Amino acid sequence: MVLTPADPRAGDQRSEAVLRRLVLVVGAVVFLDTMFYAVITPLLPQLTHELRLSKASAGLMTAGYAIGMLVASLPGGILAARFGPRRTVVLGLLLLACSTVAFGLVHSAVALDLARILEGVGGACSWAGGIAWIVAAAPVERRGEMIGRAVGAAVGGALFGPAIGALASATGRPVVFCALGGVALALIVVTRTLPDLAETSNQGVRMVLAAIPRRPMPAALWLMLLPAAASGIINVLGPLRMHSFGAGAAVIGATWLVALGLEALVAPVVGRVSDRRGRLVPLRAGLVAVAVTLACFTLPGAVAPLAVVIICTALALGTFWAPAMALLSDAGEAAGLDHALGAALMNLAWAGGQIVGSAGGGAIAKAGGDLLPTAGAAAVCALTAVALFRRSAARDPALSPASRSA
Repeated sequence: MVLTPADPRAGDQRSEAVLRRLVLVVGAVVFLDTMFYAVITPLLPQLTHELRLSKASAGLMTAGYAIGMLVASLPGGILAARFGPRRTVVLGLLLLACSTVAFGLVHSAVALDLARILEGVGGACSWAGGIAWIVAAAPVERRGEMIGRAVGAAVGGALFGPAIGALASATGRPVVFCALGGVALALIVVTRTLPDLAETSNQGVRMVLAAIPRRPMPAALWLMLLPAAASGIINVLGPLRMHSFGAGAAVIGATWLVALGLEALVAPVVGRVSDRRGRLVPLRAGLVAVAVTLACFTLPGAVAPLAVVIICTALALGTFWAPAMALLSDAGEAAGLDHALGAALMNLAWAGGQIVGSAGGGAIAKAGGDLLPTAGAAAVCALTAVALFRRSAARDPALSPASRSA
């Protein structure tokens, strides 16, 4: 059967093709962005030794990306709302290219921190523009699935980041990171070929502040911030603890490769579950799993069992991102918030959690040992899980699948 342009099914097929290409390109953008974010993991012990960094300083370097994203979250969202997601994503890629090359060429702790911060600013633009682009193009009933695919691509970038970091550790940073900068520039050309489907608006900070107190926005923000904090703690203490047990960059990189590979596989599946069963179903399960794995973090006394705990923690964290981001999009839409500003709030919550986990967790571990931050985070996850098990979609209609498809 041949579909004519007047046939509505032809329009549906064209829309589906555009959506798939859009998700593919946005996925490639966030893949590259998170790859550079995660590249620090196997390099951290080497940089700590070369630059004589403390755990607190190592945590600050790890958190540099999140600091940049925190600062640029709302400006990036406003740019995407007023000038369109495509232009904002292109700006994010340009900043990514510059910061990646800089990270490969500089040799001081301050300069490396600044390169990480600049990359976080670019990430704020890429994520705000990319997620707003997808949310504007995807049907409401498929929002979790489409966001899950983008998150899966992002986790895939985090998957390859440690491998790239291990390669840079062996061959030197300049060649590897300059090559990554070239890939970011090439991706700009591809991004500019996509239609900018989202409408622009003049919404700003005032509209964001008005939306934050409306249910379920506070819960959605917390459910982005909490796993980000747990992830930040593991990303700092995990490689340093493995290194203290004798693991090198290759073993650390392999651990994160397996962990994030499983997380990437989980994200799209969890997104579909959240579309069909409601956002809280996977979030409750994730909270319980993360509480258990974090409580076990300091128990292993050798590399292999510690690697297993880290892999299980990453797998548990993978149940959060798609439903929490979709819940934030749902809440923002219900409050009349532009999709780009809703994505900016995602960036804000994630970055805040990363800073608390990376810099705060590193500082607490320096003062009182690794048990204090990991056990504390486990307790907070457990308390949040109890609160969510007591909260049902019937008591809060904004959390039910039916309210999103209406």
